[in-house]
Amino acid sequence: MSDAEGSSKGLPRRAATRTAKLAALPMGYAGRKALGLGKRIGGKPAEAVLAGVHQRTADQLFRTLGELKGGAMKVGQMLSIMEAAMPESQAAHYRAQLTRLQDSAPPMPTGIVRGLLARDLGTDWTERLVELSEEPAASASIGQVHRGRWTDGREVAVKVQYPGADEALRADLRQIGRVATIGNAVVPGMDIKALVAELQERVVEELDYPKEAEAQRVFAEAYRDDPLIHVPDVVAVGPSVLVTEWVESEGSMAKVISEGNPEERDHYGELLARFWFSAPELTGMLHADPHPGNFRVLGEGRMAVLDFGLAARLPERGFPEPMGRLIRIAATGDADALVAGLRAEGFIRDGIKVEPQHVLDYLAPFVTPALEERFRFTREWLREEFKRINDPKDPAYTVGLKLNLPPSYLLIHRVWLGGLGVLAQLNAEAPFRAILEEHLPGFAG
Repeated sequence: MSDAEGSSKGLPRRAATRTAKLAALPMGYAGRKALGLGKRIGGKPAEAVLAGVHQRTADQLFRTLGELKGGAMKVGQMLSIMEAAMPESQAAHYRAQLTRLQDSAPPMPTGIVRGLLARDLGTDWTERLVELSEEPAASASIGQVHRGRWTDGREVAVKVQYPGADEALRADLRQIGRVATIGNAVVPGMDIKALVAELQERVVEELDYPKEAEAQRVFAEAYRDDPLIHVPDVVAVGPSVLVTEWVESEGSMAKVISEGNPEERDHYGELLARFWFSAPELTGMLHADPHPGNFRVLGEGRMAVLDFGLAARLPERGFPEPMGRLIRIAATGDADALVAGLRAEGFIRDGIKVEPQHVLDYLAPFVTPALEERFRFTREWLREEFKRINDPKDPAYTVGLKLNLPPSYLLIHRVWLGGLGVLAQLNAEAPFRAILEEHLPGFAG
């Protein structure tokens, strides 16, 4: 199979092809910076030159990550969540392109889709799935969704995994360190290599559609009677096909981010926060893919939650109690007690010396929203927090080099950061402290 043929039937499969595309990202960025320096020496305004560099980098970033799908696109989606932490001088150029990654990708041909349906659901699949749209209704990092109608009359969403997704995911996560320089340009201070290491542990789970179906069934049952949060039921599942009830929505949360009025932003921001913190106690799992494309706006202020491929099973059926207890201690301003608690839980290893006040300052992004009755999450707030804790001149910077994140907290940490990013994009005000008191073990004391 040629590279072109591999691309037309799913994900570009050859490692050399994917590696070359990924390698072109940092090389292109470096080349544009060098060219920009030449233009500045030639007399062009620095701001205009820099704007051009970031605009062309954004175009290449979306085009490459979107075409490759797989792990490459997954990293792009995660970068898009943290766009709110970017300096505003760069944000405008990346915002539109990265947001597109939250909802779209080049489609897979219909013939391939039908072949996978026959393989997974049986050659008589058309007797149950009596209608199927030719064009995909949505595309994501490892699959695309078609609209259809089940034999009992229900409208359904048919998610089909791209051929070669497994191979592409594993190859991408070996090679994705090549885009670290681009990631640092998009979100200064974000450790792309650490992000990829964590993804290697978790993201391959997304390939397991039966496991995803199991998680979605649990979430659907837990929220069945909720007046504002809806999870569609699972209809059928196979190794590479997942059929669920169709959700008729007014768009994803990305639409609220770009077009929503203040009331809508606050309402859906609070709903997102309530979902993220209530799900662990209701389901024993954490929905661990917080990008806006997974949350759909329904009528009458309701919200649908999709995509349970990354659903972390929490051994204590809820967030760990020390997490809430330590945030509560930090909220009191008792830096010494906070450091003692962090040591006891393994966040600070024996023999590591830290300045307690600097630790408290470093954890401010996680603590500040819990200090007020209602907290407004803004791009400016998140940007300043990221800038401060990633500034080598700031005393809090060295804390990040000394803290140890236990493995059980890795995914929780990423979801929390991603959630802060989405809430900041929404510019939402929410009763965050009350939500933590209700749903986060240990926080209410």
